[in-house]
Amino acid sequence: MEDGIRVGLLLVATPQLEDPNFKRSVVLLVEHDMDGGTLGVVLNRPTEVPVDRVLPPWAELVTGPSVVFQGGPVALDNALALARLPGEDEPLGWRALEGGAEVSRVGLVDLEAPPGLLAAELLQLRVFAGYAGWSAGQLRTEIEEGAWYLVPAEAGDVFAPDPGRLWSDVLRRQGGDLAFVATYPEDPTLN
Repeated sequence: MEDGIRVGLLLVATPQLEDPNFKRSVVLLVEHDMDGGTLGVVLNRPTEVPVDRVLPPWAELVTGPSVVFQGGPVALDNALALARLPGEDEPLGWRALEGGAEVSRVGLVDLEAPPGLLAAELLQLRVFAGYAGWSAGQLRTEIEEGAWYLVPAEAGDVFAPDPGRLWSDVLRRQGGDLAFVATYPEDPTLN
């Protein structure tokens, strides 16, 4: 049975989602298996930690801001990277997101590989500490309960130059009611 959730889509937190790990977050789905669960990375949580402090060999290849982003609350001591490449080749050290046509030419980088393998190919690169994960069926339940909007992604979302605006920018471009949600105040009691 198809659940509509697939790699390359975005989860956008609804205003009702109060969990501090995900409040106003935008999550790119990077793995999905209906039987095994779903994995994503939060795209709009830059930290203060410069990439050169944790992954010096990759620092000069990172798309600004050149800080590590908090990809989610799971495994914060592990890093993963997303990169966008031109052309059709799949060089060593990079794996396209399976079924991720919405974010074509965006894939996962093997941070254990020498950066020189990809340096000439990279258009954009961003490093994330941790990830967001859901067990089989958990994400579908959260969407049905109104915690998330499931919307198409664009390659630029992963490398947004102003991550603080990503939540409202993604909602605004959806049009209709979701564009209206983009104006929802951070604290509605102050309205």
